[in-house]
Amino acid sequence: MLSGAAVTAAGIALNGCQKAGLVREPVTPYFGPRHGPGPYAEASQRAGGSRPPSEPTQVARASSGGLWTPPGPERAWRYIVLHHSATDHGSADVFDRLHRSAGWDELGYHFVIGNGTESGNGAVEIGSRWPKQKHGAHCKVSSHPEYNDVGIGVCLVGNFDQSRPSDAQVAACVRLVQFLKDRYGVPESRIYGHGQLKPTHCPGALFPYNEVFRGLT
Repeated sequence: MLSGAAVTAAGIALNGCQKAGLVREPVTPYFGPRHGPGPYAEASQRAGGSRPPSEPTQVARASSGGLWTPPGPERAWRYIVLHHSATDHGSADVFDRLHRSAGWDELGYHFVIGNGTESGNGAVEIGSRWPKQKHGAHCKVSSHPEYNDVGIGVCLVGNFDQSRPSDAQVAACVRLVQFLKDRYGVPESRIYGHGQLKPTHCPGALFPYNEVFRGLT
């Protein structure tokens, strides 16, 4: 069961992406081949259509890139989308339970980077979608389904309209994005903040885009 503080934080996380103007124009629409479900069945395809049990997240330090390699067939990822949780506290498990309680099949992000509250400062948590190479549920844009279909969702715990992420979070974000960029051939032109793809404040006015991009090679 979630604690009162966790419920409050998670509730904000579910609704924390406030509407705003686009920071920049979206990328050119993707008209290439669409990718179906990964090797694991979706919730609706399981016996009786029942929701799968909660799957524990795998927690890895940000320097442990080998643990980010999927165990089976890999999706042809084309985008990386950066988010903040819009909360002071949280973790992949907290947000996973919240998303499920709201009727989602599981955590919408592929990765969550902790801030030292409910997970380690700079710890990269692997959500249950990633080992399955399952599409995201973090950037719904009706005219651009590819942002979820082939977009990797990375959420940093914190409200970056109020304060910037910790140095450990930024360093972990750079290492994770570098790994994903190299492995899937995602160009920097397709690495976005959530608010650069739809009208929302996420990942916050103080998110250090320049620092993240300077750290990439």
